[in-house]
Amino acid sequence: MISSSSNISSRSTSEGLLSWTVRLLALMAGGLLLLVVLFLFREAWPALQHIGVARFFSDPGWYPTEDAYRLTPMIWGTVWATAGSILLASPLGILSALFCHFYAPPLLGRWYRRMVELLAGIPSVVFGFWGLVVLVPLIGRWHPPGPSLLAGILILTLMIIPTIMLVAHASMAQVPVAYIHSATALGFSRWSMIWHVILPTTKVGLFTGILLGLARALGETMAVLMVCGNVVRTPSHLFDPIRTLTANIALEMAYALGQHRAALFVSGLLLLGLAMLCVGMAEGLRYRNAYVATK
Repeated sequence: MISSSSNISSRSTSEGLLSWTVRLLALMAGGLLLLVVLFLFREAWPALQHIGVARFFSDPGWYPTEDAYRLTPMIWGTVWATAGSILLASPLGILSALFCHFYAPPLLGRWYRRMVELLAGIPSVVFGFWGLVVLVPLIGRWHPPGPSLLAGILILTLMIIPTIMLVAHASMAQVPVAYIHSATALGFSRWSMIWHVILPTTKVGLFTGILLGLARALGETMAVLMVCGNVVRTPSHLFDPIRTLTANIALEMAYALGQHRAALFVSGLLLLGLAMLCVGMAEGLRYRNAYVATK
């Protein structure tokens, strides 16, 4: 009896220690995020105070040496590149997950998933190098000059397909087997079951994957820097060269001083806000789905 009580007490102490350790680590992670946000605010404050928010949208262009800090062309470049990649990657990622989960033989499905996971682990600079050497010359032969919004969209599509596909696959794996058996018993074809049962059941997970892919596309730097041309202009068609906010920070931070440097931190603050919004929406949908499932 004494030994049993001692074991219970020891187990309780270990669980309490683990619980407080996890809480401390979570608090440290949240604290680090808060420190990053505060650092960005502190570094961006001189620009927000002396330049003002309105001038980032009304100045004649991005000419830091002439005290002009218009971010609009780079915002549009970022938005169009991200939106185009999401429009391409979302159906491709979801269809890949459907193929892997419902159509491919088990062995092929496992290898296919491993290949997608490997694709997710390739560094962005490798994608950018491939795009610069292979993709940009192909686009240039079709419609010069080659470095363009289209090249950025295609590179970002390749980079975010694994994120969308893996999240979609995990969501499909959580569909209760009873749903599938019931649909089969009712005589549903495979595609009818997917359309009427699987996709409605996993819609929150699919949207979460799309939002996470969106967040990655927004924050991508090296690949778009290498293939988009880095011209500060609002794109009028797919073959125009563009510069994104992330590429602008990477190109100019090394020599930026004073208000120019602070304006780059404003760009970083804007990107952080957009990325946090995407992740927050994804988490909100996940918790909402869990709450509805318990009802």
